[in-house]
Amino acid sequence: MRALQFGVTVHDREKAFPSLTLIEPAGGQYAYLVDMLGQVRNSWSLPGRPSNYAQLLPGGNLLTTIKDGPGPAYMPRGGKLLEFDWEGNVVWEHGDPLQHHDFGRKPNGNTYYLAYELIPTGDCKVQGGIPGSEHEDGGIYHDVLREVDSSGKIVWEWRMADHFPFDEYPLRANRHREEFAHANTCHLQADGNFLISWRDIDVIAEIDGQSGKMLWHKEDRTWGGQHDPRRLENGNITLFANGSEQVNAEYSRVLELDPETWETVWSYSGSPLDSFFSPRISGAHRLPNGNTNICEGRHGRVFEVTPGGEIVWEYISPFQNTRAGTAIRHLFRGLKYAEDSAEIDGRIKLNA
Repeated sequence: MRALQFGVTVHDREKAFPSLTLIEPAGGQYAYLVDMLGQVRNSWSLPGRPSNYAQLLPGGNLLTTIKDGPGPAYMPRGGKLLEFDWEGNVVWEHGDPLQHHDFGRKPNGNTYYLAYELIPTGDCKVQGGIPGSEHEDGGIYHDVLREVDSSGKIVWEWRMADHFPFDEYPLRANRHREEFAHANTCHLQADGNFLISWRDIDVIAEIDGQSGKMLWHKEDRTWGGQHDPRRLENGNITLFANGSEQVNAEYSRVLELDPETWETVWSYSGSPLDSFFSPRISGAHRLPNGNTNICEGRHGRVFEVTPGGEIVWEYISPFQNTRAGTAIRHLFRGLKYAEDSAEIDGRIKLNA
């Protein structure tokens, strides 16, 4: 919660990772690529309101989602996936009114994404929640992970209804039964398996990318509605622990966890603690130089910290938009790309 200034507020040229940062401000219609000085070096105009965030693909194309189609009422969703070239031309699109939150491109060229599936009330295995609060569509929405080819044909699908241990994870007593668990991440690992994050039950899990079997699942209430779990090359997992709805003081952390013991081997938190807090959205990813890039989404803040927790680069989004009549500067994620990365592909030279 340092968002009192805008643009680049910290830049240690010796310690920060030279890179470009991709942001897609909520409520707007643009994705921006900014450099270490906060200058916009490329932008993409979207034909609708963005759903959550954008990512760059090898070669420089932009993959994102916008709100489109007659999806379920009151549910956070997208509806259309779009791929743009560097100049902003649409080169691929796929419509699915049940698409929501996260997505990505596989090495084989297929696209994967999270979607909803309505399970009728009488067939639901979901326990807990507020009795009688199912969705007006007649049931509870569950998550599905879909993979489509370039023509939009579904070539693989994982259904939560088939694989999830519902008896182990009931909804909390104050949760509506419109949807179960609220997935917000589907991270594709190098081995082809997926890490999934369910915010409303504080659970992450690994799903076999072929059989769909849940290889493990882990709950930790202290994460407080986590986002963006990612597997590192060393086998550990990073995630953004939002820290919302905690019994004690609410604050956020970024954690690196050993999945064999679930011990925290590295963490970042604010000093004082409440100086870093985003109750929703947000994410983090490890950079090639060992630093960690963090998106404190509620405040439109993207910053980089060293392993010792020193802030060496910080950017506060100046792009203010309106959603439901309220001015916001939210960022779902902010992703960094090196100047010589396959995604930038030599198109931009950084300033000194």
